[in-house]
Amino acid sequence: MTRVLVVEDDPQLVRALVINLQARHYGVDAAPDGATALRLAAARQPDVVMLDLGLPDMDGVDVITALRGWTRVPILVLSARQASDEKVAALDAGADDYVTKPFSMDELLARLRAAVRRTEETPLVPETTLVETEDFTLDLLAKKAVRDGRDVRLTPTEWHLLEILVTNPGRLITQKQLLQEVWGVSQSNKTNYLRVYMAQLRRKLESDPSHPRYLITEPGMGYRYEG
Repeated sequence: MTRVLVVEDDPQLVRALVINLQARHYGVDAAPDGATALRLAAARQPDVVMLDLGLPDMDGVDVITALRGWTRVPILVLSARQASDEKVAALDAGADDYVTKPFSMDELLARLRAAVRRTEETPLVPETTLVETEDFTLDLLAKKAVRDGRDVRLTPTEWHLLEILVTNPGRLITQKQLLQEVWGVSQSNKTNYLRVYMAQLRRKLESDPSHPRYLITEPGMGYRYEG
């Protein structure tokens, strides 16, 4: 059974989420604040975390940072905050997806299924598990990135995007393909997700992120990896 940790201080929303998740055979734990969330995450080892940013005791971004100190569990942010800098801060801290309130339960459950799929992906075939460049090395089987002799921490979503690109060197992967594969959505208005994540990957892996050598944008079309 897939176990979900819901971190939310609105009792009505918690009740709605618990009912909908349990009806679809998810195991659910709920935490009303950040401290309880961190304690439950350590004790229950959830498969996915759904996290509100506006918690009574601490900011949700701090919860993300604390979780990312020891786990790669997918984190779906549920928030009424709509400013792009709020979204970028949550994604930069290590969140995998950002759902703005109010949201439809169907969309939220689709995002949840996509997050679960990302963690259940089968390993790639052996010949494509090691990618070496002058600037970084990727071990796709071990989910390990090394740059300048140091490990680079990537979120599950960043890994998923990167794997799609580096296992198709030189090939244009369209925005729609990436959105469908990584987030389970193909709407063109979600392309800002891709921009944020590609910027993060370049910042972590490219020696000159503003003039990328490996992770190339094809304006209006998509992205490709040049090895």
